[in-house]
Amino acid sequence: MRLRALLDTDALGLKLLGGEDELDRTVRGVMTTDLRDPSRYLAGGELVLTGLAWRRDADDSEPFVRILVQAGVTALAAGEAELGDVPEDLVVACARHRLPLFAVHESVAFATITEHVVRQVSGERAGDLAAVVDRHRRMMTSGPAGGGPDVVLDLLGTDLDLRAWVLSPTGRLIAGSKAAGPGLPAETWARLAGEHLAAVRTGRRGPHRVVLGATTYSLFPVRSTGRSPQPARDVRETVLSDWLLAVEADAGDWPEERLDLLYGVTQLIAVERDRRDAARTVRRRLAQEVLELVQTGAAPAEIAARLRVAAPVLLPGLGAAPHWQVVVARVDWDGGEIEGGPVAQALLEEVLVDPAVAGPEHSDRIAVAHTGGEAIALVPLPAVSTEHDGTETGVLADALLASVRDPLTAGLDDDGRLTLGVSAAVHSAEGLRGALEEARHARRVAAARPGRVCAAGHQELASHVLLLPFVPDDVRRAFTARLLDPLRDYDRRHRAELIPTLEAFLDCDGSWTRCAARLHLHVNTLRYRVGRIEQLTSRDLSRLEDKLDFFLALRMS
Repeated sequence: MRLRALLDTDALGLKLLGGEDELDRTVRGVMTTDLRDPSRYLAGGELVLTGLAWRRDADDSEPFVRILVQAGVTALAAGEAELGDVPEDLVVACARHRLPLFAVHESVAFATITEHVVRQVSGERAGDLAAVVDRHRRMMTSGPAGGGPDVVLDLLGTDLDLRAWVLSPTGRLIAGSKAAGPGLPAETWARLAGEHLAAVRTGRRGPHRVVLGATTYSLFPVRSTGRSPQPARDVRETVLSDWLLAVEADAGDWPEERLDLLYGVTQLIAVERDRRDAARTVRRRLAQEVLELVQTGAAPAEIAARLRVAAPVLLPGLGAAPHWQVVVARVDWDGGEIEGGPVAQALLEEVLVDPAVAGPEHSDRIAVAHTGGEAIALVPLPAVSTEHDGTETGVLADALLASVRDPLTAGLDDDGRLTLGVSAAVHSAEGLRGALEEARHARRVAAARPGRVCAAGHQELASHVLLLPFVPDDVRRAFTARLLDPLRDYDRRHRAELIPTLEAFLDCDGSWTRCAARLHLHVNTLRYRVGRIEQLTSRDLSRLEDKLDFFLALRMS
């Protein structure tokens, strides 16, 4: 708003004492102060209200006005309640520095002026921002020249003083406003995403209010604008793929106009989300074509030709053909009425992106198809390095879900599961079919584990870990009961700790001295316990076969 509008508002009781030529200045805020130097609290553009308590004599006016001008203040309004008329030395100092000066009648409270200015400025900002958002929406819907979500988030920062971020459902940063600064810790983003997914699963309408520490956030869902042929009939179809807008503010206190503005911003972001989804069509088609060739038993030369087409699309500028890994994922919902393939496809495109990398562009290197209830990703690796212990680097199952497990568990609630399997890297078309089967086997191993979000890698397929999940439950119970129940019963009656002793003995490879040291026992006491184990089970722990049986029984129990 402009100074002239303030002067024309009779209810404010303002009288102009100087600066008639400056009445077209813009007021961006208001501040009340009686500090001798309030510069640290000024951002520029304010109307400063003062009761003149800082003034001890006439010499104080000049430095006070100079400080205000250097801070970029728009105007000064001095109250008449303390000293009666505004001192002439203040009038002269303001005239010297061309700072407009008003007198505030003693019957008018500073709170009245503050409330009026804040209401007017906020309304104008919201109106200006709404117009900019509408213009930006038209630009984005007509072509890619809009600049993406970063532009509209910057508008939220500059015009409404709101720190805001766009996050993926796993808590990865998609975009942030410049006003948001360097951003928040990754753990905070993950917690915000988890809180949002949990709220969406309960059916509550947004925005969702979340308090982390001393900071309040409002979470707005960013939903598709409707590019899919059919709208989602069940929230589970989209909850694990929709973005969210996180705003550092409590939207519960906002008027409807501001809420409508933020919902307009989410619609604008959704347009960009749909455009980026559409851009993935080529990569998805490449993955689908390669997958069909592999599954139908096509000749390696034909598969290799298709991979040569895919490599430059996924890794532009790469000279040699890359290595490839295969990742298989399933999302299963209780009841089976929700198709899990598309959900798993969207999740793979998300979790295969390094969570520390901001923005969605790095997902351009991932090709994901879905067939039936599973999603299959072809992950190109420019090179495969080898660690000192001989293991190859690349996509690692354990690391894949480390940062996203908590938010995804919230989204899956108590009726969904995500399981993933990761193959070893292969360097030719001949190895791709084996990699696919390896990833599928690893996913089945993951599915046999407890938990809502589980993954397994190819390393586990060369271990007994591969076999244990597929032992029928009745066989598992009978095997463990035959070996371990006598020991458990004895422990209950005598508190002898035979089960912990057995575990430690096997873990120490049958070494009496190491096991005794670990358990803080004398070797003779350890020998007595092991002898009791052998007596109760009719087994001999010096024999490899009996050691192996005990080991497997403990693992399956």
